[in-house]
Parts: sequence; structure tokens; C-alpha cells
Amino acid sequence: MNQENHSRGPAPDSDSRAYLHVPCEEIRSFVSSCLEKAGADEPSTDAVTRSLVGASVRGVDSHGIRLLPHYVKALTGGRINGTPSLNFTRLSNSTGRLDADDGFGHLAGYRAIEEGIRLADKSGLGAVTVINSSHFGAAGSYALAAAESGYLALAISNSDKLVLPYDGVMPFHGTNPLSFAAPVPQSRPFLVDMATSAIPLNRVLQYQAINRPLPPHVAVDQNGCMTTDAGNAAALLPVGGADYGYKGAALAALCEVLSSALSGMAFSHQLLSMAGPDYTSRRHLGHFFLVMKPAAFIEPELYREQMAAYLSDLRAQPACPGTRILAPGDREWDEETYRLDAGIPLDPAVRAEFSELASLYGLAPPGSPA
Repeated sequence: MNQENHSRGPAPDSDSRAYLHVPCEEIRSFVSSCLEKAGADEPSTDAVTRSLVGASVRGVDSHGIRLLPHYVKALTGGRINGTPSLNFTRLSNSTGRLDADDGFGHLAGYRAIEEGIRLADKSGLGAVTVINSSHFGAAGSYALAAAESGYLALAISNSDKLVLPYDGVMPFHGTNPLSFAAPVPQSRPFLVDMATSAIPLNRVLQYQAINRPLPPHVAVDQNGCMTTDAGNAAALLPVGGADYGYKGAALAALCEVLSSALSGMAFSHQLLSMAGPDYTSRRHLGHFFLVMKPAAFIEPELYREQMAAYLSDLRAQPACPGTRILAPGDREWDEETYRLDAGIPLDPAVRAEFSELASLYGLAPPGSPA
């Protein structure tokens, strides 16, 4: 299951009347136009738009279009290079390194997957480290891109320190996302997309913006006390919370090793804060991507049979009353079906920020009368 807490449309405990549903193509056009006017070149604009809109369509609102104002601020401030020259170096038959030239992490992520696929086509596996990058949004965007092309993939990054180590009192790790995706015959991919913190930072910010309380045992205030007030959250707990957070802390450490130790980039506790106030200095993030070609391990038809049988058996398991067993990705694909028809819901805070961007760049805000 995806670690994010999704629901179809607006959250059940929110006032749905406060949300405006806007067609996906209208959102896509607005995001793309804002990025272009802010100085992003066409490849960067396409990659960021693809990732942000895709995440929102899947219901991953914390890493979707609500991040657009932040990226525009980072781009215009000079933190992100809007016209990067990416450079890929092949290091062995199955490994390579991509220098992102301090451009958008989204562009680097999709390019790394493309290079990983080329390596996997020749050797069965393609592992790519990324250097000199920036925040890449939803990790699932990149693993999913590989799965949609018929490959299995793992996507990992670290991020600036926001999460307590197990039994710690000061943030040390980032939310350190990881995603894994695999193709499924005649179906949408198997998709794991999660932060290694008990809740992603961007969901905390989202809940703060819509005045929604946090779940218990996911965040602490400045005094180290558990809080459900998103506005008072000073640090996050790892997956597993106060009692079993050693599991999430171990996963966060795994992300550090793959995204930083293998790339030579900074560890979470050394990174410049994503939230500013410095929006001029480059952050130099590292990422890690692994692409696997199923036919390098097993006869393709047998792989397809195995995946179909496993997912069928999983979904057929007994469930609590009023629920059903979901495979990783099912919730996202349910939400995708709903939002492609109903549109992407915009909460009042996002609408206000989009209106500011529209005014700045001479655009019509999404959802405005024709």
C-alpha cells in the first residue's frame, strides 16, 4: 500500500464545498504556462508538469500541483537551473551517473529512468545515480514511468533533515522517499510510493493550509511532544512512530546510502532546507534509480502469470466489514479513474496561490469562467 493516506476526492472530514474540481487538461496547461513564464525550458517544463499533474491525478496531493508555487519561487530565485545541460556518463555495463546541472529533479528522474532502461536492455539491470539535482517531487513518477514501459524499477532520494532518528530528539534524516513499480499484464502497474517518515512534510503543509488535524503519533512540536496541530509540527517521526520507528529509521538510512553515499552528494542532515529562506543557493541533491528487465530473470509469460496470480490472491483475501483488500497502487488507480472524470480538486489555499501566479504571469487561474 502507498504510505500516503488517500481518499477519493476531498478528504471525508473536509467541507467538499470548499474544493473546486478543475479538468486535468486545464490544470496541465496552467502549470506548464507558469513554468515557461518563470524561465524553465521546454524539457524542464514538460517533466515537472508531467510529474506534478500525474501525482495529483493519482491522489498524491502532497506532491502534486500544490508544489507549483514553490518550484516557481525556487526557479526565479536561482536555486534551480531552468535551462540545464544534463550529462550522462556510463560507468560499467549496468551502471551510470547523470549530472543534472542543478536543474529540476523531475527532469533528472525521467532521464535517469530512460538511461536505466537502455542499460537494462543490454545487461538486464540498469543502475543510475544522479548528482547535482533538486527536489524531484513524487518518487512514484519515475518508477511508474519504467513500469509503463515494461520494466521493474526502484526510485530513491533523500531530503533535508525533518525526521527524528529512532529515540532521537533532533531531526537528522529527511522524509527520504522510495518507490517501486512493476508492470502487470492487462492492468495498471503495481506501485509502492512512500515516504520513510510517518507522514510526508508536504502533507503536513497541506493539512496546515486547510486547517485539518494531523493523525496522532506522526509529528512532534518544538518541545518534543506529540502534536496533531499541523501548524505546531516541528519534526516528524519515522514510519512506525514512537514504538516501532526503528523500521522507518532503517529505511531512511537505506535511502541515504543509495542516494548520497553512492553519488557523493550531501546527506540529509547536510542539505540546505527546501523551505528556505535561501532560494538562491543550489542544493545539489543525489538520487538513485534501479531498472530491471523482467526477461533477464524469468520467461516473460511466466512473469506475467506470477504477477497476475499473486495480485488476484491478494485482493481475494478476507477483509474487515465495509473494506476490501488493496494491492499497492489500487488506491491510486481508483483515484485516477475518478479524477480524470471529475477533475482535480483544488482546496482554497491552492486556489489562492494559483490566483497569485495567474496575476503575476497574466494567466487565467484554473477554474475561472471561460
